[in-house]
Parts: sequence; C-alpha cells; structure tokens
Amino acid sequence: MDNQKITLFISAIQHYAYCPRQFALIHVEQAWADNRFTAEGNLLHQRVDAGDPEQRGKVRFERAVQLKSERLGLVGKLDLLEVEQTASGSEFRPVEYKRGKAKMQNWDRLQVCAQALCLEEMRGITVTEGAIWYWETRHREKIVIDSVLRKETEDAIHAAKELLSQGRTPPPVVDKKRCKACSLVDLCEPEAFRQDHSATYIRTIFES
Repeated sequence: MDNQKITLFISAIQHYAYCPRQFALIHVEQAWADNRFTAEGNLLHQRVDAGDPEQRGKVRFERAVQLKSERLGLVGKLDLLEVEQTASGSEFRPVEYKRGKAKMQNWDRLQVCAQALCLEEMRGITVTEGAIWYWETRHREKIVIDSVLRKETEDAIHAAKELLSQGRTPPPVVDKKRCKACSLVDLCEPEAFRQDHSATYIRTIFES
C-alpha cells in the first residue's frame, strides 16, 4: 500500500512511539482491550470535550477541535485549543489532556506536535508551543514546538505508516515497565513471546 494514501489517527502516533507492537495490535490487527487506565482516560476526555467555546480575559477556549492534515495524512481531535490575543496577534496553543503523569520520553509530546502541524496547515498559522495537562499530578507541561520535535514527529508518522503498509506486528519492546501499564498486555503476551524467542535462539545455537 502507498504510504501517501494511508490516513493515520493522530492518537496513533503516541501508540507507535510508546510501542510499535501496541500500535500494530490496535491499528493492524484491530485488537483492543480496556483496563483501569484506558477507562479513566476515556472518562477524562469526555469531561474535557464537553462544553461550548468560551472566552476568559484575552483567551478563547475551543473544545473538541477536529483536525486534519492533507500533507501528512492525519485526522483526529484536539481536546482544547487556546487562542490568546497578544500585542503581536493571536497565539494558538493545542492542549492535550492525559490521565497519568509527565514522562521523560517524547511519547505524548509527539501527539501535541502533530496537532500543531495540523493546525498550521488548516488555519495558515504558526504554532510555537502547546501544552499537556496531566490529571494525576495536576501538572501542566509546556511543549515547545521546535524543529527537533517537528522532525521526530514526522519521522514517527512515516514509520507508523510504513508499519501499517507492511501489515506486520513487530516483537515487544525490551522495556518491561511499559508492558505492565499497557491495556493490551494480555493480548500481546510479551513474556510468552520473549520466552519462545529465547528457546528458539538456544535451539539454533545447539543445532548449528
């Protein structure tokens, strides 16, 4: 399949960055399973998405904003768009709500950057920053949409589309901590996969 013809959900970028196998299970094999984390996340997004646009001070808040990028082949929905009126004009900030807490890795930041890229294309603007609100810690993290994050985001988009076009499911990630927090751990069976892979490797050594 031609990667240019593939349309990717913006949320899938975070899935791919977190674990390509998780991404493939959801978007290639169409497998899904809820756990406490996904249920709490869904409830949070329902609460955030509810409500009409509002104005407070010099900031307009737009909720559940539909997004699309023809160039990157992306579609999705933004939890909250802040439009602040400044002396130099309007500043646009995509805000994503997450159930957990901030992470060292860029998994969540890639999603916000992809939202910014869509906004730029749709509205003919430049987005220099966004934010993630982490519900568990009540912490708002500022996301700088710089050239480094933009490249990492576009690289992840292209890699995810390539995996979709191949229609294959890669092995689990090495980091077992990610597996414990994943709602698909029972479907993925990472430990069984690793044990089987190790046994095959050992047989190969002794048979060679």
